[in-house]
Amino acid sequence: MRLEVRVESAGELRSLQGWLRSDPEVRRSAAVEVRGSAPRPGEMGAALDVLQLVTGNGWSAASFVLALVAWRQTRTQQPQLEIRRGDTVIVLNGGSDEEIERVIRALDADRDEGTSR
Repeated sequence: MRLEVRVESAGELRSLQGWLRSDPEVRRSAAVEVRGSAPRPGEMGAALDVLQLVTGNGWSAASFVLALVAWRQTRTQQPQLEIRRGDTVIVLNGGSDEEIERVIRALDADRDEGTSR
């Protein structure tokens, strides 16, 4: 499975990359790279603003989302995270139990749909 995570700045993106690479669960089941994205309408060129994760069979949506929430809690101003897989976009704004469960369910449902095709 391939996921993209967007954060508001390149510095935050690099911080998140380091955080995820240091998390044993994420490191064991996903390759984490910073990539350029296609320019949005009105923009010129690509920017290094996407964290790309390529996950394996042992990947856990719960571990991934909890790692994202833990990283956000270390930030002075907790940035919004946009998680994208194909056409599915999930936004993580806070860290409430309900929001965490919603994001995990969305990623698990998307993964299940991808394996049934």
